[in-house]
Amino acid sequence: MESLKTMRVTLLAGSRQCGKTTLAKYLAKKGFAYRTLDDEFFLKSALADAPEFIKHDQRTMIIDEVQRAPDLLLAIKLAVDKNRRYGQYLLTGSANIQTLPTVRESLAGRVEKIRLRPFSYGEILGNKPLLFKRLARRDFVENKSFNKKKILEIALAGGFPEPLTKNLAARRRWHRNYVNVLIEKDLRYVANIKRQDVLKKLFAALCEFSAKYMDKASIGSGFAVARQTLDEYINVLENVYLLDRVSPWLNTGYDRVGKQDKIFITDTGLMSAVLNWKLADVESSGDRSGKLMETFVYNQLAAQVDLAEDASLYHYRDNRKHEVDFIIETKKEIFGLEVKSGSGLCAEDFKQLKWFRDNLAKKPFYGLVLYAGEHVLPFGQNLRAVPLNNLWE
Repeated sequence: MESLKTMRVTLLAGSRQCGKTTLAKYLAKKGFAYRTLDDEFFLKSALADAPEFIKHDQRTMIIDEVQRAPDLLLAIKLAVDKNRRYGQYLLTGSANIQTLPTVRESLAGRVEKIRLRPFSYGEILGNKPLLFKRLARRDFVENKSFNKKKILEIALAGGFPEPLTKNLAARRRWHRNYVNVLIEKDLRYVANIKRQDVLKKLFAALCEFSAKYMDKASIGSGFAVARQTLDEYINVLENVYLLDRVSPWLNTGYDRVGKQDKIFITDTGLMSAVLNWKLADVESSGDRSGKLMETFVYNQLAAQVDLAEDASLYHYRDNRKHEVDFIIETKKEIFGLEVKSGSGLCAEDFKQLKWFRDNLAKKPFYGLVLYAGEHVLPFGQNLRAVPLNNLWE
């Protein structure tokens, strides 16, 4: 891991069961010291005497699920300030530890945070992430294997490693149990949740709002809780990586641009299980298939944007009803991406991309409509219809 060669502390952050511990244990085979705070013996020791707990004589100490003992961060800070050697600690966390109310110290300048997500479909296939190379070269491939039904099935399965090995019924049970255990047990280490029933219902509501704008009034309309409590609970779900926000693209002087974040559930398998969606339900509903497909595309894009040195992911919307699902901006270019769940397209599907290209883009602009069809086709200057499989092949 390159970060261990350039930083004193590395933090692997991501949702429970996304593969952090598996990666940590793999690295432990290289002779690293390994301690998991899921083990009550280690947890009690860490809580009782943090400075002694973090002492080690190995090249690297791995501390798994560090959010369960936040005081370790101060002890680690003091240790790495005395000894500035790179690669001293590899931490994993299932919560955004810097946002926790119990965390009093920052490791800024000492730590590199690496986000781990549930598997993208390219990772499941064992493929290298090629999207940014394809964008740079305008080199897209035809779709020979993935029709709409197949892509929806992939999205319904999600990317958590363990349930991918199970049949449909067992997979759904796993996803639902995951949410229950997280809310009923794990969250006590990261937040003071007084109304677990409300938090469960709120997560289900946010699943309904995935790929929509953060409208807290609408999201919270069915809950008899204070606005402050609603805000806190949404932040908690974001801090444990069940929910992501995508910021609006604001690099313009256009005064009508919207400033609401767009929200996405970070795993479509989890989202589908909570909403009790089955393939037939999704296929027969344009709203559901569109929501599922856009959330799925977000998770494929986010995994590759995380790896890119020069790319940021946004959405665009203004009060004149101009919208672009995703904007990827690099130093040299802007890419606009629209998502269509169907296998057919027409010129009207490029209307929003054309408007953005002609009115807002101050850098070279390239627009793609990602769809469940077969062919790569031109639809005007720097506009292409591109099959969805280019996200993972």
